[in-house]
Amino acid sequence: MASAADPLAPVTVIVGDEELLVERAVAAAVAEARAALSPGQGDDANDGGGADVHEVAAAGLTSGELSGLTAPSLFGGGSVVVVRSAQDAGKEIAAELTRLARSPAPDVFLIITHAGGAKNKALLTDLIGAGARRIDRPSVKRFGERMDFLRAEFRQTGRKADEGGLRALLDAVGTDLRDLAAACSQLAADTSGVINQAVVARYYHGRAEASGFSVADKAVEGSLAEALEQLRWALATGTSPVLITSALASGLRTLGLVGSARRGVSPNALAGELGLPPWKIDQARRQLRGWTAEGLARAHAAVAEADVQVKGEGASAGYALERAVTTIVACRTGAG
Repeated sequence: MASAADPLAPVTVIVGDEELLVERAVAAAVAEARAALSPGQGDDANDGGGADVHEVAAAGLTSGELSGLTAPSLFGGGSVVVVRSAQDAGKEIAAELTRLARSPAPDVFLIITHAGGAKNKALLTDLIGAGARRIDRPSVKRFGERMDFLRAEFRQTGRKADEGGLRALLDAVGTDLRDLAAACSQLAADTSGVINQAVVARYYHGRAEASGFSVADKAVEGSLAEALEQLRWALATGTSPVLITSALASGLRTLGLVGSARRGVSPNALAGELGLPPWKIDQARRQLRGWTAEGLARAHAAVAEADVQVKGEGASAGYALERAVTTIVACRTGAG
């Protein structure tokens, strides 16, 4: 089975459902193929040379269409065919893709994307078995993986960010990779020196401090005035009410996880067990002071009610969130 490190193959399968990472892998494979079809042309090869590029969705292909796209061109120069979302291909198209992988057409590079799940998994197996090169682009879901993604983005721009800056950027922008990549590019172009928490906060003019997670932190710590201030600022700067209820629920879940974990165990030892970074466990242990299991249960119920309200049941999302924050603080102090 070929891998991303192997020489360019006539057929490449890019596996993953993270849109940005798949797009980047497709762009790199297309550039690689065009350069191979236009050797010795320097930069012109990257501009396409004589190679045609066709992009199609697997679900929209009809029987025989692939054969036409991969047929030799009358004008020479070869071609590159990108087939998106092969997991949606019908039986006839799947069979045609497999046949092309077994017997690639001359001067044609076929690049196929597949989400990698259970849907049409047999096609993926058949393509790899037929000799296609496989490039995996797995989803970035864990906190540590997102931090690694940010480091790599800054490294490509020749810049460096410290841990505090990376965490602040996640709080300010969220977890969407496309948004994070754009933020890294903007920060690299518009700032100088090491990108730290202060740089991120200054660049986003308060958005980092007023994220849903900051609202949640202040609420579970019992700081009502600060939590409400952060909430109003977050709403004023465009933070979605749904994201704020999600952050409140996440903060309470973290307290529950850490509160029920083994005592006397270091954050580093618990990190893998709880699926949380050590700094988050340290923070939760500090925030747990004043909380009881009963208080956490009531706070969870308040957030669940607010979530229903902000998703359309209530007249005012802002009022529903203020009520939830007030209730959370009261539950911590025992007055809820």
